[in-house]
Amino acid sequence: QLQLVESGGGLVQAGGSLRLSCAASERTFSRYYMGWFRQAPGKERESVATISWNGARTTYATSVKGRFIISRDNAKNTVYLQMNSLKPKDTAVYYCAAGLGGGGINSYTYWGQGTQVTVSS
Repeated sequence: QLQLVESGGGLVQAGGSLRLSCAASERTFSRYYMGWFRQAPGKERESVATISWNGARTTYATSVKGRFIISRDNAKNTVYLQMNSLKPKDTAVYYCAAGLGGGGINSYTYWGQGTQVTVSS
């Protein structure tokens, strides 16, 4: 069973940057679509960015397009989320997830424990 561990969250001022990392436990990582999702208090979990198994295809939520970049290194079993020009509305718990289908949130089978990102104004 694939295990995912996120890191890199923290407190940052508006306009700042953070890079989240998500390390997977197995080499089968390279078979999976990977996604970053976030959930703010009182809100539903939403997709932030996704990346195909080989990195050739990426998708972004409209709210983060042009500010966030998702990437992966299959040799290191790791997916990243570079977050630039952060805004207070980006404050949430960020989760990485793995799935085989590359579809919506319900297609992701394995989830990390989440990392808190807080953006102060």
